[in-house]
Amino acid sequence: MSTVKDFDFSGKKALIRVDFNVPLNSNNQATDNTRIQAAAPTIQYILAQGGSCVLMSHLGRPKAKEAQFSMQNIVADVAKVLGIPVAFVSDCVGAKVEQAVAELQPGQVLLLENLRYYPEETQGDHEFAKQLAQLGDIYVNDAFGTAHRAHASTTIVAQFFPNTKCFGMLLASEIENVNKVLRDGKSPITAIIGGAKVSSKITIIKNILDTVDHLIIGGGMAFTFVKALGGYIGESLVEDDKQELALEILAEAKQKGVSVHLPIDSCITQEFSNDSPTKITAINAIPETWMGLDAGPETQALFADVISQSKTILFNGPVGVFELPTFAKGTISICEAIAKATERGAFSLVGGGDSVSSVKQFHFQDKVSYVSTGGGAMLEMLEGKTLPGIAAILAE
Repeated sequence: MSTVKDFDFSGKKALIRVDFNVPLNSNNQATDNTRIQAAAPTIQYILAQGGSCVLMSHLGRPKAKEAQFSMQNIVADVAKVLGIPVAFVSDCVGAKVEQAVAELQPGQVLLLENLRYYPEETQGDHEFAKQLAQLGDIYVNDAFGTAHRAHASTTIVAQFFPNTKCFGMLLASEIENVNKVLRDGKSPITAIIGGAKVSSKITIIKNILDTVDHLIIGGGMAFTFVKALGGYIGESLVEDDKQELALEILAEAKQKGVSVHLPIDSCITQEFSNDSPTKITAINAIPETWMGLDAGPETQALFADVISQSKTILFNGPVGVFELPTFAKGTISICEAIAKATERGAFSLVGGGDSVSSVKQFHFQDKVSYVSTGGGAMLEMLEGKTLPGIAAILAE
């Protein structure tokens, strides 16, 4: 696996696909620069080697060249994170861009305009990729968040750099950390799979059954399993058409020697509201008109005990409606248990949008081993899929 450490960037221009798709407020100001910070080590390494960096990214989903999605909105943020001035050009291909790149000196950084101003980007257009390829001597893909997309800048462009393409530090780190769970994990390996629906996680569950020792199932998806086993779940979220599938998963897990841990009790309420009265009941005895929105105290204790004995932990999906403080206790308990296990030497990987949001919201991001920057890309890796952006770098 070639990384930036395998190339000499002295006097070279690095064309780097970064993921600067950061959230913006109503004033078009970045509200979270985590993704910019994540790309900084790669950029700074190349600059320290005497190279220059041409950065390309998308921002949002523009339907035209809308100002609110211009990369110019984040130039100041990129400059602040890198600690140096960052030049900007109001296009990503064409004569104006080629001139700006030609004038770029070692140690300098140029940020291109939003790639998705051109529909050719998402179409994986060959000619568009060829134009991008003219902007650098070495191609570096450091955008894990888009590695599952076969776009011009993430996949097709690599064809024009047969011997001068590599992974950035972030993307290499993402691959390495996912493999610490899927391939190199120390037993006992525990996967915590939560979220709303079984259907959105079924491929992940099936793929990791050959790897894990313990499978914790929480969140809304747990009710499909509970109902399939004959439990009463009131008005709780359920996928009735996935009950047979839930039983198949349990049978397959048993056959493979995987211990499945379902919730024991639930914090229930009658309205989807933070202020609605609550009570604790058995997970399989929820009254009509009531719904479960969080893991109960017995479930929290059970899950924490399993996690405490684990050497490798994957956290993918919360176990309650953590956005509402009343129903955040279960997810906080999971975060606390993972943090304690990590402190004792376990490896913990957090991936998937909601689980990443939860560890950040409750300030656990520095208490786990690794927090993935890619939602969809991380999920597809866990599903065992080959990501186009990764395959393009590995291709001969």
